[in-house]
Amino acid sequence: MTIKYTPDHEWIKVDTATAGAIATVGITHHAQDALGDVVFVDLPEIGKTYAIKDAAAVVESVKAAADVYMPISGEITAVNEALRADPSLANSEPLGAGWFFKVKLANPAELDPLMDETSYTSFSDHA
Repeated sequence: MTIKYTPDHEWIKVDTATAGAIATVGITHHAQDALGDVVFVDLPEIGKTYAIKDAAAVVESVKAAADVYMPISGEITAVNEALRADPSLANSEPLGAGWFFKVKLANPAELDPLMDETSYTSFSDHA
């Protein structure tokens, strides 16, 4: 299991043991702290293909709205309906039950420039 982070405060978890890797994407603790209480999420359509850095979802809080960007290119294979029903999961469990969508990786090499946890922690401490 590999977890990487983007400068836009998304995380992507890849099950490297699975062929044709499917990755799970969500927002980080830093992102949900900055947003405040999440009240709405707009999730992508299953089957839609996105390029790296495309806006794939929207998260709205009492303070602001923000795009959730694709950390890699690929096809959406699932969305978190529990998050749609209870957007506060993005606050209470951003790295767990508050995930946003799953994506089939088009190019696993796109993961290489993303940050590991140590690099992301250092980055977000200065963001």
